[in-house]
Amino acid sequence: MSKGLIRSGNRRGVRADKSPAVARKAPPPREPAVCLRCGSIFVRRTWRADRAPTHDLLGRATWTVCPACKEIRRAEGYGRVVIRGAYAATHEEAIRRRIRNVADRARFTQPERRLVSAERRGPVLEVLTTSQKLAHRIVHELKKAFRGRARYAWSATDGSLLATWERES
Repeated sequence: MSKGLIRSGNRRGVRADKSPAVARKAPPPREPAVCLRCGSIFVRRTWRADRAPTHDLLGRATWTVCPACKEIRRAEGYGRVVIRGAYAATHEEAIRRRIRNVADRARFTQPERRLVSAERRGPVLEVLTTSQKLAHRIVHELKKAFRGRARYAWSATDGSLLATWERES
């Protein structure tokens, strides 16, 4: 037997359900559930905002607050975008518009991916998001639309992402 086959049989340290760490934070609500704040619907183990709730669904639903609304209320996020450079300072309105469009597009199908805040701190525009993927997507779209340089750094402790975009001229 080869080493690969021997090692493939070793399951020590592997979760039984193979779910990512982000999905195991809190127990899921009873289905169907509707968020009191944003109106997202929890059906088939996922939050959705792209469906209109029916009267039957609203009659059986449990009312709760979705994880994204909880993160926004606590002002915490798993993605941080840092935007710097002379170009960013002069074209801030266009950059903010692009960030808002990317976040709106992501929220339509995945309501747990949202903007927490977008604040200017000195020469830097700092954007906080509820997910790593949204932060990554924002920086990717800024690079695609306005060129510049993108850098990504994932944290080994909590899995958060620090994404940096900069363009000087």
